[in-house]
Amino acid sequence: MLRALIATSMLLLASSASAQQADEPGLELLYRSQVLLGEVIEVGATARGTRRIIPIIGGTFEGPDMRGEILPMGWDWQLVRADGCTEIIADYFLRTNDGVVINVVNSGVLCPPDAEGNRISRTSPVFEAPLGRYEWLSQRGNIGTLGFDPTASVPHVVITIYRAN
Repeated sequence: MLRALIATSMLLLASSASAQQADEPGLELLYRSQVLLGEVIEVGATARGTRRIIPIIGGTFEGPDMRGEILPMGWDWQLVRADGCTEIIADYFLRTNDGVVINVVNSGVLCPPDAEGNRISRTSPVFEAPLGRYEWLSQRGNIGTLGFDPTASVPHVVITIYRAN
C-alpha cells in the first residue's frame, strides 16, 4: 500500500513538472556606469599567472530606476592567465542619489580580440543591498558588459549591467 502511494505521488510530481514550462529569461538595462581607475599596482608573477590590482577611484552610474556615484574605495583584482585572458574580480560600492550604499562584486574574464577583432566580455555582478528600496538587487541574476572609451581623457571602463527578469 505504501509503495503504491509513493509511486502515485512520484507520477503526479513528474507529470506536473513536465507540464510546466521554464520561463525564458529576458534582460533589461539596470544601469550604465563609468568607473574611474587609479594607477595599476603590479603584484607580479604567481603560480596562477601575473597578478595586478587596479584601484577604483570613483565614477558615476545611471539607469531607469537608479543613479548615483561610485565611491572611491574599491579595487579590481586581476590575474593575467597563460592563455592571454584576464580574470577580473572587482569589489566596489555604489551610492545612490538618495544615499543608499550598495556593494557590488563583479567577476568575469576579458580575453584578447579574436581573428576578426571582436572582443566579447561578460561579467557576473552580484549585489549586496540593504533591506528596503533596493533589496531587489540582491534577489536576481545579472549580467554585465565591459567596455572601454578610447576618447576618454582619464583611465576608466564602461560597465553596463542588465538584470535578468
